[in-house]
Amino acid sequence: MKKLIFTILVSTVLLSCKPEAKEKNQQKEENQVSYASFGEKISADGAVSKEKAQQIFNSLKKGDTVAIKFKTKINSSCKKKGCWMRLDLGNNNETLVRFKDYGFFVPLNAQGKDVIVNGKAYLDIVTVDELRHYAKDEGLSEDEINKISEEEVTYAVLSDGVLLVE
Repeated sequence: MKKLIFTILVSTVLLSCKPEAKEKNQQKEENQVSYASFGEKISADGAVSKEKAQQIFNSLKKGDTVAIKFKTKINSSCKKKGCWMRLDLGNNNETLVRFKDYGFFVPLNAQGKDVIVNGKAYLDIVTVDELRHYAKDEGLSEDEINKISEEEVTYAVLSDGVLLVE
């Protein structure tokens, strides 16, 4: 009987410790994420998901500007200088990110990487000339560039700081 009680007590203690140990390991892994920083120094704290960012953009009207910090993946970026990025917002939506005062750039090979962006979100009308310029920077063919014939209302961010997951 003593052995049974002892076994139950030991099992209870071991089982109750496992979730806590797992949680500590998950926190440790999250804290070990390494970022390359560009622009103003920012932290990952308070960054919302791409889905929440999409909700914020959906609430904007022309002329609105709102502070935003969110985490997502880079769909494409300028291959010449790293002077802009298109970020995934989910459901085939993107936001065009430019950098405050043209004061910093992201690496030319940033496409596909996870990123945290801090800045001002707004709606923007991008002209045909600008769209063609971005297409050229992205390395699209002349045929694809020439197909661009209408301006585009787009979600935009003027970023003051970026964290790129290394």
